[in-house]
Amino acid sequence: MPLNLACKPAVLCTFLCLTVSILSVVKAEDPYRFFDWNVTYGFIYPLGVRQQGILINGQFPGPDIHSVTNDNLIINVYNSLDEPFLLSWNGIQQRRNSYEDGVFGTTCPIPPGKNFTYILQVKDQIGSFYYFPSLGFHKAAGGFGGIRILSRPRIPVPFDDPAGDYTILIGDWYMSNHTKLKAILDSGRKLPFPDGILINGRGRGGYSLTVEQGKTYRLRISNVGLQNSLNFRIQNHKMKLVEVEGTHTLQTTYSSLDVHVGQSYSVLFTADQPGQDYYIVVTSRFTAPGVLNTTGILHYSNSAGPVSGPFPGGPTTQIDWSLNQARSIRTNLTASGPRPNPQGSYHYGMINTTRTIIVANSAGQVNGKQRYGVNSVSFIAPDTPMKLADYFKIQGVFKENSISDRPYGGGLYLDTSVLTLPYRAFVEIVFQNNEDIVQSWHLDGYSFFVVGMDGGQWTTASRNQYNLRDGVSRCTIQVYPKAWTAIYIPLDNVGMWNLRTEFWARQYLGQQFYLRVYTDSTSLRDEYPIPKNALLCGRASGRHTRPL
Repeated sequence: MPLNLACKPAVLCTFLCLTVSILSVVKAEDPYRFFDWNVTYGFIYPLGVRQQGILINGQFPGPDIHSVTNDNLIINVYNSLDEPFLLSWNGIQQRRNSYEDGVFGTTCPIPPGKNFTYILQVKDQIGSFYYFPSLGFHKAAGGFGGIRILSRPRIPVPFDDPAGDYTILIGDWYMSNHTKLKAILDSGRKLPFPDGILINGRGRGGYSLTVEQGKTYRLRISNVGLQNSLNFRIQNHKMKLVEVEGTHTLQTTYSSLDVHVGQSYSVLFTADQPGQDYYIVVTSRFTAPGVLNTTGILHYSNSAGPVSGPFPGGPTTQIDWSLNQARSIRTNLTASGPRPNPQGSYHYGMINTTRTIIVANSAGQVNGKQRYGVNSVSFIAPDTPMKLADYFKIQGVFKENSISDRPYGGGLYLDTSVLTLPYRAFVEIVFQNNEDIVQSWHLDGYSFFVVGMDGGQWTTASRNQYNLRDGVSRCTIQVYPKAWTAIYIPLDNVGMWNLRTEFWARQYLGQQFYLRVYTDSTSLRDEYPIPKNALLCGRASGRHTRPL
């Protein structure tokens, strides 16, 4: 697919003003790609009913970002909404630069009628990701789009170039306005069951993909929804998994694929069936008795006729089926990643962990309202982003280690939860899910190694079943009901990083916290200074950034 190389005058002016700052933190030889985005409201009809959506340059979903490893992305975002707005970049690691992460703990919102230019570098990354609006409940109105990072031309990729490369954004959807959904949560109530599922912003039968018989295509599938795990399949076609959130995987073939909320997968499929139309099917998982479903159309260019009859069934509530599939997703140790060395050259299983953190999610009432938490703490946002408070040494915004590194069994309470960990530590995190629903967790700033998952309570003996050789490295992981998932993380990225549920109502109501990866060093090799164009809000308003 072609790269977006458009350079708008407004963005160029912004870029020139920022050149001095940029040149000190990125290599001059890495290419720049410029994007100029206007965020507006607009009417959309994804499920056949008019509702207000969030558009980027008039598009729903928003435009794809096409880039190559180490590219610098200069994204000027103008907020034409009537409320503050932020974009975050799910899976982009923001190396040494959490100021650009686009969540409230690190970045001040863009005020209505104002703009902000994100300066991102996709440093040492490849793969399939997406962006989304992170404030309030904007994600329920749109504003999301795909991100792809291609390998540099001389870096070998472990499969032939496909005939086409397509972004597929799937997710559950409400017909209610995002402000109404937010009001339900603010009143202390739970959201109702979603109204449907979208494929690239369209409901049943609205999305179609045309292919030529005999050719192979790549689909980059991301679950950008609000809460539900989804199963993706193509009638009569097999899918070969090749990449997960920046990691080339063993090329396992599946008839259908579970994509949990927040996750991204790349698959190859070959149009090797008789020339006609076939169903693309997406159904909800673990939601019985109610099951959401939608279909799109895979159209052969030589099709002899349309789809007919019922679409093919798939898994519904089978947890073991999904667990076994998840365990089968492993790293291709011989494939190159962003650099021309094998992905298996980093022997994570031979490194001793320096700390174990156990993360347990829970639900409950606080002051008579529904809340969610981690290790008994339900996160509340302060008046100033914690990263800015940390940089400017503003007291009273947050306390270090205001959340325990393991559950203690107490009731939920409100706090601005931050856990400080030392730079270059090698940490084991265990996600313990004692509830009856699938959880999905994402960590900004990092990819982590998935070493184990199983039912029941995690114990130290659970380490005996860890995969210490070819566990997949990714940034979003599921935890099954009454089960645990364990990950290893080398903490090599200084900053303030959001660890959150991707079940968005729970995230909004407190099931998140921040990892403060800290060093006393002030070297640019460890962390970049605050950007010159950083928005300053709350108690950081009016403060000046230090000179470079």
